Amino acid sequence: MFGINGWELVIILVVAMLVIGPERLPVYAEQLGSLVRRGRDLLQNAKARVDDELGPEFSDVDWSKLDPRQYDPRKIVRDALLDDGPPSAYAATAAAQAAERNGTPAPRAGAVAEPGKAPYDDEAT
Repeated sequence: MFGINGWELVIILVVAMLVIGPERLPVYAEQLGSLVRRGRDLLQNAKARVDDELGPEFSDVDWSKLDPRQYDPRKIVRDALLDDGPPSAYAATAAAQAAERNGTPAPRAGAVAEPGKAPYDDEAT
């Protein structure tokens, strides 16, 4: 919180209590409580207005899925590399074109590596 640890916050509060004094401290505490309540009410009213303006079609949206803090680039790359879906048409076309350029036979469609092993092209190196 603003780069202040717990002990620094306690010291600031003690100094503020000494500067404000015991006579004015309850008044300032009441004003702070009122400010916090008004801010909370303002946020609740704003949320209600946004929900009313967007309508019922947005009431079932899971907003936590859109939170950028949940995205881990390592997980995204791992999921993309370990995807067991069918090979894309682009990859098959690119492999066929590469085979034509090299003069080697085109890889057969649907060829996959043995389970647990990565595909290996002994002619590539």
